[in-house]
Amino acid sequence: MPRDWLDLSAPPALTGLFARAAVRRGVRGRSLPTRGLRCPVTVDPKHLERYRKVCGFTDNHLLPPTYPHILAFGLQMGLLTDPSFPFPLLGLVHLENRISVLRPLGGLGPFNVSVRVQDLQPHEKGVTFSIITQLHDQLGLLWEGDSRILFRGMRLDGTPPAREEVAELPLEQIDAWNCPADIGRRYARVAGDYNPIHLSAASAKLFGFPRAIAHGLWNKARSLAALGERLPMAGYRVDVRFQKPVLLPSQVNLLASEPAPSGQFSLRGKDDLPHMAGSWSPLDV
Repeated sequence: MPRDWLDLSAPPALTGLFARAAVRRGVRGRSLPTRGLRCPVTVDPKHLERYRKVCGFTDNHLLPPTYPHILAFGLQMGLLTDPSFPFPLLGLVHLENRISVLRPLGGLGPFNVSVRVQDLQPHEKGVTFSIITQLHDQLGLLWEGDSRILFRGMRLDGTPPAREEVAELPLEQIDAWNCPADIGRRYARVAGDYNPIHLSAASAKLFGFPRAIAHGLWNKARSLAALGERLPMAGYRVDVRFQKPVLLPSQVNLLASEPAPSGQFSLRGKDDLPHMAGSWSPLDV
């Protein structure tokens, strides 16, 4: 947990943060900052509708379970481009993502969103850490996200933590959709995430990809929209592990287990290529 917070009146402007990220190079330390960022936010109904449309969510009068990530993106960028953060933003890899919906995500705010980083650990390809995002309303904690991030440019002593093995459930295809060549740009216009690996083949090739790839959080959001009523209104969490990138354009298939309080799903491409593995389960009481 951070020892102190920097309270802002609003999320920082993204334009300057992208410029800061573009010129940042090198490692500036071997520990994570203890200071977190937080600020008040409200939901713009028109923006929310655009998000629902690009991710496939219907309007059930609740915020989509992935939407708080969008509300927090400016704070996340602010923290990851701050001089106290040791790693350059470009090149960080999103490995896993967990969201916990404690109560129904009703209303448009006001909310308070906070972001911090923690849990630096060794990994076979470098080091990993968590970006912890929380959304509070007047009653307390409403939603929490944990994005597990890989940085390849540093090593730590010690053994990487072992992955918990979970028995696989039978899956059947429940949906399929096309991922058009421009979905990275369309999602970026809503989410604010203009990482060049998602925008065009030309910009993606600069980072070693043959074509642009879909945003991982778009893959997750689109999958949760398709899972629909398999997910309750609240009191649950969804974990995903990002696997092979979705090269654009392409078609993907969503497989899921039978409706139940706990379940699993998988996003797969041509020849059963695994793009994302996920699960849902009730929150621990």
